[in-house]
Amino acid sequence: MIQKLNQAYNDPELAKSLARQIHTAVERPVKLMEVCGTHTMAIFRHGIRSLLPEKISLLSGPGCPVCVTAQGDIDAFIQLAGHRDVIVTTFGDLMRVPGSGSSLQRKTAEGADVRVIYSPLDAVNIAQENPSKKVVFLGVGFETTVPAIAAAVLTAHNLNLDNFFIYSAHKTVPAALSVLMSSDDSRIDGFILPGHVSVIIGLQAYEPLFKQFQRTCVITGFEPVDILEGILRAARQIQKQQPQLENAYPRAVTKQGNQKAQQIIQQVFEPCDARWRGIGDIAQSGLRLRTEYSGFDARRRFDLDEIKDREPKNCACGEILMGVKTPPQCALYAKVCNPMQPVGPCMVSSEGTCAAYYRFH
Repeated sequence: MIQKLNQAYNDPELAKSLARQIHTAVERPVKLMEVCGTHTMAIFRHGIRSLLPEKISLLSGPGCPVCVTAQGDIDAFIQLAGHRDVIVTTFGDLMRVPGSGSSLQRKTAEGADVRVIYSPLDAVNIAQENPSKKVVFLGVGFETTVPAIAAAVLTAHNLNLDNFFIYSAHKTVPAALSVLMSSDDSRIDGFILPGHVSVIIGLQAYEPLFKQFQRTCVITGFEPVDILEGILRAARQIQKQQPQLENAYPRAVTKQGNQKAQQIIQQVFEPCDARWRGIGDIAQSGLRLRTEYSGFDARRRFDLDEIKDREPKNCACGEILMGVKTPPQCALYAKVCNPMQPVGPCMVSSEGTCAAYYRFH
């Protein structure tokens, strides 16, 4: 059954049919933003742009968690790696992100104990195996990954571990959308909303935003047919000037979302203000550990220097994340900045817009 579904959503004839419908539907220029970094990669990988009329412009948004992590947080990660009694655990994308003066990869080469893991529970296991060390997991991501991290905190709590810590740099998608929708800089007509995040938070999480801004919003999946159907629905709304909040990914996304995942997030974390690279401070857009779990909070446990955000000179990563510029409009793109020698995180992450442009454009 799953194989048949996958074949249907990768059907080239159905994809071509949807593309023809998009050409018919679009009469005036349309500017859409795909918020999710996975959508950005899928659009390039499947050659979606080549099927679209020139009147449709696709912009990549702040949906790459590594890319929107503030420079100050990146520098704090690197600072933690400099502690002799600390084992830093992280997902792989963070390793090569340049800080102000170093990177986790460089720290590892200098002797720091930095380990790439595939699950937050791996970090809990490492803490159990190394009781004389302090194990810090670098929590970067949106609502998609937070439930697993919350579960790791609860596991460490039940095991009475006193050497396991989380540095929470998590962020929530609806808060960023509110900034994008209220911005005049990019003048976005509609949004292709993230599929993975929406599986967790559900359609209902976007309803307050839609009611406030009345902007075209369509949730969609990641296969070619998914993406083209989402674009078609958004284009029709915009041409008719009838904005709606639509779910074009009903096989995975429900109105309520994953309520068990939401409950575990709410049990362990609470909203807080957060700084986003390229956007700035957004009220109540981050997640921090609740008081009863504050013993696992790396920010409280470690004496970290206060670091000011220093964006790399001439790097347009922030403007790219806001949809104001595309990677080729950055003065550093493909000249000074490339995947082998990245200047900014948008060229590092597997979901980064600059990395996608460099590989596929």
